[in-house]
Amino acid sequence: MFAPRTIPSPLVALFTAGYLAPYLLPTVVGRLDAGLPVSATQAGAIGSALLLSSATAGFLLASRVDRIGPRTLARVGLALAVLGYGGATLTTTVPAVVAGATVGGFGSGTATAVAATGIAAQSDPHRVTTLGLLSVSALAGVVYLTVPHLGPGHGLPLAAIALTALAVWPLTTRLPVRTAARHIRRESTSLPHPRAGLILAATLLCWSLAQNSLWGVSGRIGLTQAHLSEATVGLVFAVALGAGLLGVVGAGALGPRLGRALPIGAGTVLIAACIALSASATDLTTFATGEIAWNLLYPIVLSYVIGLAASLDPRGRWAVLVGSASSLGTAAGPLAGSLLSAQAGFPAMGAVLAVGLLVIAVPMTAVALGAGRRSIPMVEIPLETPAYDKATAA
Repeated sequence: MFAPRTIPSPLVALFTAGYLAPYLLPTVVGRLDAGLPVSATQAGAIGSALLLSSATAGFLLASRVDRIGPRTLARVGLALAVLGYGGATLTTTVPAVVAGATVGGFGSGTATAVAATGIAAQSDPHRVTTLGLLSVSALAGVVYLTVPHLGPGHGLPLAAIALTALAVWPLTTRLPVRTAARHIRRESTSLPHPRAGLILAATLLCWSLAQNSLWGVSGRIGLTQAHLSEATVGLVFAVALGAGLLGVVGAGALGPRLGRALPIGAGTVLIAACIALSASATDLTTFATGEIAWNLLYPIVLSYVIGLAASLDPRGRWAVLVGSASSLGTAAGPLAGSLLSAQAGFPAMGAVLAVGLLVIAVPMTAVALGAGRRSIPMVEIPLETPAYDKATAA
C-alpha cells in the first residue's frame, strides 16, 4: 500500500483521470446524440456502457492492486484510456465509438482503483479525496467552457479525457512498482465490517444512479425544456462546477468537525430538492439555480462517502468496491434518465429521483453513525520501493 505520510500528487492525478469521464457525461452524451446517427436513448446507452466498463474494472481489481503493483496497473489503465477514448474520437462509425468508449471506460476504472487504494492508506483520506474532487471539478469546468467554442462533433470531450490520461502518465514514475506484505498488522485478510460495507455499496449505487440520471440528461433539459443555447448550457455547467470547487474546499476545511452522518444525510436530502428543481426548469434562472446548488452539494457529500468507505478498510478494498458500486449506478444513470424522461417527462423524472434519494438517505446515515461509534484499526504497510519513499517525502 501507499505510505500515509504525505499527500502524493500521483494519487490526485489518477483520481482526476479516472473521474473525468463521469464529470463530462452530459457533454459526452449530448455530443454523441448530435454528432452521430443515434437517438438520445442510444447516446445515453453508450454513456452507460462507458461507465459500466469503468465499474467492471473496479470490481475486478479491488483486491489485485497490491498483487499487480500500483505503477504497472496505473500505466495499463492510462494506456487503455488514451487508446480507447482517442480511438473513439477519430471515428464516426458507431460500433467503433462504442468499442473505444468501453475500452476507455475500463482504463478510467483501472486508474480510479489504483487511486482509491492509495487514498485509503493515507492518514487523512478525506483530505486527499477533496483534493482529487477539486482537481477534477476544475478541469471539467475548463472543458465545459471551451468545448462549445471549438466546433461541432462528438469527439472533443472524449479527446479531453484521453489527453488528461496522457498528461498523467509521467507521474506514474512516482508510484511503487509493488507493495510489501511485510509487517502488516491485521488479524485476517477478510473484509472488515461486511454489513456496513455492503449497505454502503448498495445505497451508493442507488445514490449515484439518481445523480447521473439527471446529470446525463441535464444538457437536454437546458436545450429543449429551458430553451437555452449550447454555449449558455455549457456556461451554466462551468459555473456549477465552479460552485462544486467551493463545496470541495469547504468540505476540506470543515473536515471531520461535523462527523460524517450529518453531511451525508442532510446533504442527500438537499440534493433531492435540487434535482427536483433542476428537472422542472423551464427558464435560465430555475435551470441555473438547480444545477449550481446541486453541483455545490454533490462533491461535498461524495467526499464524505468516499472517506467513510476508506475508513471501513485501510487496505482500500471497500473504497474500491464502494466506488465501483457507485460507478454501476453512474453507468445506469444516463439510460435510466433517458428512459424516465422519455416516458414521463423531465419534471416527473426529477420527482421520482428525489423520492428515491430521500429513502436511501436513511441507511446511508445509519452506516455513517455506526462508523463514527467504532474505532477503525489502522493498517501500516511499509513500501519496498525506496524511490517512491524519496518522492513522497519531497
